[in-house]
Amino acid sequence: MFACLHAPGNLPLLLECAHQFSPLVEETSPDTVVLDIDGLEPLWGSTEEIAKALMQRNGVGASVAIAGNPDAAIHAARGIAGVTVIPIGREAGVLAPLPLNLLGGSASPETAETLDLWGIRTFGELAALPPLGVAARLGDEGVHLQRLARGEADRLLRVPGEALIFEEALELDYPLELLEPLSFLLARMLNDLCGKLAARSLATHEIRLRLDLENAAPHTATLRLPVPIRDAKAFLKLLQLELSDRPPGGPVLKVALALEPVKPRVQQHGLFIPVAPEPEKLELTLARIAGIVGAENVGIAERMDSHRPDSFRIQRFVAQRSEKSPAAVLPAETHLAFLALRRLRPSLHAQVLVQDGRPVQISSAPARGRVLACAGPWRTSGEWWLPNAWNRDEWDIALSDGGLYRVYRDRDAARWFIEGYYD
Repeated sequence: MFACLHAPGNLPLLLECAHQFSPLVEETSPDTVVLDIDGLEPLWGSTEEIAKALMQRNGVGASVAIAGNPDAAIHAARGIAGVTVIPIGREAGVLAPLPLNLLGGSASPETAETLDLWGIRTFGELAALPPLGVAARLGDEGVHLQRLARGEADRLLRVPGEALIFEEALELDYPLELLEPLSFLLARMLNDLCGKLAARSLATHEIRLRLDLENAAPHTATLRLPVPIRDAKAFLKLLQLELSDRPPGGPVLKVALALEPVKPRVQQHGLFIPVAPEPEKLELTLARIAGIVGAENVGIAERMDSHRPDSFRIQRFVAQRSEKSPAAVLPAETHLAFLALRRLRPSLHAQVLVQDGRPVQISSAPARGRVLACAGPWRTSGEWWLPNAWNRDEWDIALSDGGLYRVYRDRDAARWFIEGYYD
């Protein structure tokens, strides 16, 4: 059941009255509100008693109508003064005397003019027209208008969505200079925010912190998580690590914290797949490592779009959905052998004896001996327009000490280097 309150020019009071009865309230127009009253009988009594309570509490003498669908209640409240309760199934009879102009914006000007030319003046006259004829001459709009006139239209309330803002701010009575009392405040704020996220079955993948400082510019920090989580203790530890690595430049006067709401991650694990580390613990471990070696040195090695040997960059860890791909099928008689190149970073300088353009002996810290076999050279060069252009000849060599190495000669510097070894 739905109740409608109608009073010209008193929308704030109508909304205040409606929200005292139900959280599901539609602001239909500047003078009309509709609310869902299903389930209110144990609190307020029968439908008639709910209507009387709405009439007494609105304070502006609004018309009140209750019906089985929102549109029937709206038309009854606009066309009938006082309190109107329409039993389900009797909407057409109650609405029949109402003037057709109460349909308002539901009818286009062309359709309203057509109905006027036909001599249709009331809801009852429109409801009495043959449905097939209305559909043939007025189309879907006419069918909808006839359903409104009969009180048969049914729809959901257009309830405005609540803005999901998860922010907390706290102004301090006195400046804070130590991390420990600041952590206490952050813990309380994070617990409140995570509780709000849990109440709406949400998580977050971004935390924004702003600290207003005394006699200094505000200190800001943004933590972006690889997967959505909702763990106040983990968030607190991440913020503590961030503030320890990059402390504020002065005493703190105000703390503002915001979480970006997202849907939580849903993951189904297999029965025979080893359990992976929890995202919260993994993120804390990575934060601790970043505090030691630097954030720019923690992440995933990503190959760059370049022909430069060993060209890569470090990217932040991002969780991706794994998709199984069909394994390559090799013939039964196929035998493959692979050698892994262990690169040395940086490459080590070496002294190389060359004979007939080929290396015959090498001397360096990791490798020393005669060259028993070699393959090469493979000449590579590129990015000549940059200061760090490369131009070199590469060789794979087998030494008398039993090792296999990748060496190269920098043609511009005329020097030899050991790039790595095979195992």
